[in-house]
Amino acid sequence: MLEAYLEKGKIEVGLDEAGRGSLAGPVVAAAVILPDNFDLPGLKDSKKLSLKNRQRLEEAIKEQAIGWAIGEASAEEIDQINVLQATFLAMHRALDKITVSVDQLLIDGLHFKPYKKIPHHCIVKGDDKMASIAAASILAKTNRDTQMKALAEVYPEYGWDHNVGYPTIEHRSAIARYGITEWHRKSFRMLADK
Repeated sequence: MLEAYLEKGKIEVGLDEAGRGSLAGPVVAAAVILPDNFDLPGLKDSKKLSLKNRQRLEEAIKEQAIGWAIGEASAEEIDQINVLQATFLAMHRALDKITVSVDQLLIDGLHFKPYKKIPHHCIVKGDDKMASIAAASILAKTNRDTQMKALAEVYPEYGWDHNVGYPTIEHRSAIARYGITEWHRKSFRMLADK
């Protein structure tokens, strides 16, 4: 059962990302503020949901949220500053778009780069514990998956329509055969060790 809040009466923003372990495409972060009376049956970590349920919940989250936003960092930025720093950058960009005054941030994971002077709490497996983080995980994943599926129409050989840039055998084989694109993260190990 997901917790509705960390501290009752505070306006909390849940933050999560998608795409950190991918070989191609951006890292995408979402920020979500849920109302006290949200009604999101089946809400859980995006990785534990079917595509159909993610899409259903994406619409419901956007309808019910007090505020939500998406931020991202490009493959080029990931190469320049590393994927962890790029994740923080994407989260900060999402927070820049939140127009509601907030009391604290709830971040999925171990680390975060402070944002302005807003208190933050890092929660390991937060997408399994906090409703707002689970909601953010869904918005981040659906946004990123949609982007990668659109890129798959331009670069069909890499299988991004279903692997969304992650290091599958198919994706690595395509890199070995066709090389990399402008969307690949050049700082990542593209080919598996033999």
